[in-house]
Amino acid sequence: MTKDGGTWEFMDTKHRILDEALTLFSEKGYANVYVSDIAERVGIKAPSLYKHYRNKRAIFDAIIDEMNHRFEQQAQALSISGTDPTADAEVYKNMDEEHLIKLGNDLFRYYLHDSYTKRFRKMLTLEQFQDQELARVYSQQYFDMPLSYQGMLLGLMVSQGLLVTGNVPIMTLQFYAPIYMLLTVCDREPSREQETMELLEGHIRQFDQLYGRNF
Repeated sequence: MTKDGGTWEFMDTKHRILDEALTLFSEKGYANVYVSDIAERVGIKAPSLYKHYRNKRAIFDAIIDEMNHRFEQQAQALSISGTDPTADAEVYKNMDEEHLIKLGNDLFRYYLHDSYTKRFRKMLTLEQFQDQELARVYSQQYFDMPLSYQGMLLGLMVSQGLLVTGNVPIMTLQFYAPIYMLLTVCDREPSREQETMELLEGHIRQFDQLYGRNF
């Protein structure tokens, strides 16, 4: 079985390598996993693995590419870009509060439950104090990139008169930080998911009221 609940017969060798590598990284930490370990889990010899990926870092990079691809598919299913704030500003400006909450819930559950994203986050949590490069990746994935995208998105909405603030970076931080905190709570204690979903809804409603969206 794959970590997504499928079977190996539907997954080619390249994706099997990524799937097992990510599982090993999330269990043992990136530094403690060797190419031979990944090959053994897949059921192939190390030389066969090198036909697909030249080294462990290439596997890591391919995992990020696959994770981003999965997010793009999810965003498309939700009728947003997820990476283009200009395009998404056009979507959000016509969205009422209930639809905004539903979208927020759907995205939160995606980040919480998507197999790749969940394991990747666990790996970076383990490695952030051991590997400076992976600490940088962690900051990039869960601080720099979200704040950059959301800052541009919210800034556009401010310029259109849909939000009111004198400090877009702080407003962006006030929106994003609680969401990430709730996500980490669920990572540690999955049984608290319902509680966090209720807090998430309250957070979105309060943010809406605080910054005065006018639809």
